[in-house]
Amino acid sequence: MASMNGQKMRRSRKIAILQSNYIPWKGYFDIIAAVDEFVLFDEVQFTRRDWRNRNKIIVNGSATWLSIPVRSKGQYDAPIDEIEISDPGWAQQHWRSILHAYRKAPYFPHYEPLLQKLYEQAAHIPLLTDVNALFLTNIAGWLDLTTTFSRSRQVARLTDDPTQRLVDICTGRGAALYLSGPAAKAYIRSEAFERAGVELHYADYAGYPMYDQNTSSFEHGVSIIDVLMRCGPSARGHLKSIQAEDGLFAHR
Repeated sequence: MASMNGQKMRRSRKIAILQSNYIPWKGYFDIIAAVDEFVLFDEVQFTRRDWRNRNKIIVNGSATWLSIPVRSKGQYDAPIDEIEISDPGWAQQHWRSILHAYRKAPYFPHYEPLLQKLYEQAAHIPLLTDVNALFLTNIAGWLDLTTTFSRSRQVARLTDDPTQRLVDICTGRGAALYLSGPAAKAYIRSEAFERAGVELHYADYAGYPMYDQNTSSFEHGVSIIDVLMRCGPSARGHLKSIQAEDGLFAHR
């Protein structure tokens, strides 16, 4: 993770701020690819049955969940970065599932040693957020993404207002443009960004190309692992922000 130097940064960069997900889908990595800095927003409340600790892979032609077991019972207000993994055996189980699902995929021989090493490392990490960061940063590297990673707590919290907190992170990290996931339109107040002089844009997930997925009905919303195993080096080209500089940005 990149460290914050405490000095005011020049307001010229593109930033995204998202909660960490476990081996997320291509749209998540598309947002990473579209910005200069990606901020893990893991200071917010952990949500159960969500993407924080689980994702889907294709097993025998069907989307199947892989879930990291966590200690969340009774911790209803706990932030993501305090959530502990409850069973260290999860990593070996997930690796076995991936091995079964993709051992015949065209690019499995290339990614097998890389992924196996990550799961061996992950087995010894107690916190969910650190496991997610391990996979995010390494997979971003496999996709040749040069984006810097940081965490939201590197910027002091001065407000309880959700939108203003995002604005403060943007200004604290020197952002001229903030790229958000489309679901955030439901709560973000655009005027707060306007007052701070930060451009607000939303990602557009429509129009992703399909590939040979070995399913009867194509599933876009599965882990990036599926794209890597089936497309190899060309997986990078499945990101809209790579195809065109503004390819992920929704028309306003």
